[in-house]
Amino acid sequence: MDAIQKLNDAIAKVAGGNDLYDTYKDTWQYLLESYIGGEEYRRANHLVRYQLETEPEYQARLRTTPLENHCASVISVYNSFLFRTEPKRELGTIENLAETEDFLRDADFDGRSLDNFMKDVATWTSVFGHAWVIVSKPNINATTRGDEVEAGVRPYLSVLTPLVVLDWEWSRSPSGRYQLNYFKYLEDVNKDVHTVKEWTNDIITTTVIDMGEETITDTIIEPNGLGKIPAVCVYNKKGVVKSIGISDIADIADAQRFIYNATSEIDQSIRLDSHPSLVKTPETNAGIGAGSIIHMPENLDPGLKPYILEFSGASVDKILGAIQHQVGNIDKMANTGAVRATESRVMSGIAMETEFQLLNAKLSEKADQLELAEEQIWKLFCEYMGYAWNGDIDYPGSFNIRDTGSEIAQLKTAAETSPNDPQIQKGIAIKVAEWMELEYDEDEVMPTTTPEDRPQHMQEMIMGGYEDAQILALHPEVTQNDINNARTALLTNPGE
Repeated sequence: MDAIQKLNDAIAKVAGGNDLYDTYKDTWQYLLESYIGGEEYRRANHLVRYQLETEPEYQARLRTTPLENHCASVISVYNSFLFRTEPKRELGTIENLAETEDFLRDADFDGRSLDNFMKDVATWTSVFGHAWVIVSKPNINATTRGDEVEAGVRPYLSVLTPLVVLDWEWSRSPSGRYQLNYFKYLEDVNKDVHTVKEWTNDIITTTVIDMGEETITDTIIEPNGLGKIPAVCVYNKKGVVKSIGISDIADIADAQRFIYNATSEIDQSIRLDSHPSLVKTPETNAGIGAGSIIHMPENLDPGLKPYILEFSGASVDKILGAIQHQVGNIDKMANTGAVRATESRVMSGIAMETEFQLLNAKLSEKADQLELAEEQIWKLFCEYMGYAWNGDIDYPGSFNIRDTGSEIAQLKTAAETSPNDPQIQKGIAIKVAEWMELEYDEDEVMPTTTPEDRPQHMQEMIMGGYEDAQILALHPEVTQNDINNARTALLTNPGE
């Protein structure tokens, strides 16, 4: 084997992925393009080319066909619920460490808080089915903990998508637990220069490859002081293959591509309808502009006279119907029919409640995976810092998804049916305050006002600093007009 072949083999070994990576990388790339949309999606040529369509014609369609990005929309809906309430963190021994506070504020040394970092992790797990988090700590060859503190050294996080994780290897420990024995990922890409990092339990190898020159320009080997590979595989939902999760948008991406191509068909139909084609013989001199004159050869066969080829437009309605059907399918696949405006208007109460339950179950499973991952992250953080993890991480288990409009209607009926029942009125007030995210003292019971005493009581509450929303929550029998009238009276007669 000559030297060039040996070098090529070495580069291929360092830069190549394992069999699972090679199997899934095209799928992951497709999911990434579907989520990002925009120019990335156009360059990937997900718009199907017509038969006999020229390259300029195709490029024109690419430029003018908009993408309705349902993949990004669905993931945004999930995250809006997942992180509406911050996770609860009891950090035990490390609670008051300066490094812990700094880590919570800037988890990745790039300015993102731990909460924001986990949001990013949730996004990428939704896209790909899983993502990896590396917990690293700079090696400054410090001899004491004090040296590290003085240098500001502490663990930090990096999130890796499956597209950059090239190879990994698991084994079972004597206890039955799986542990990583090998982990390789693409750490950095700068034009043709690729930096690949390989971890084992003993050493960390960093290799710099100039792909253009096909040479290895640098190799750095350093000890792995932790004695283990600090990588956490974060699942969206576990699949049948270890380290390969189930994406939220795998099926949605196909429906989105259908809508994208159908939208192009509608655009083409409108263009044909607005610009009809003139059919004529080569000898006929004619245009289709207003007032144009047609010069035909003498004795022209009547069957060959010029005519306008008009587009009927009958297929547009069918295409629009197909698009709406696919949008409905997306909502069914994502369990978002009850929270996306187009569908919520036509769903029955029972259907909406079922959808809420399915969506809550999906979000709860995602939250459980994030909770487990963060526990693993904190354990690695503690090992780096020389502590044993004794804390607890708690992500929300339920996400308070409901048909608020329907429930408000029910509460209104209850308020009107039992206007003088203090327990019912208190329950209504608590519920309304909860929906409006208001602070409410459950021991505070406001008496039901009568039309006679209502103006004075409203004035007293206004002068007491109550906001309009709070007044309405505490007094379901009061309207906004009652509050406005009371405020006007105060301004008109401030001394009374």
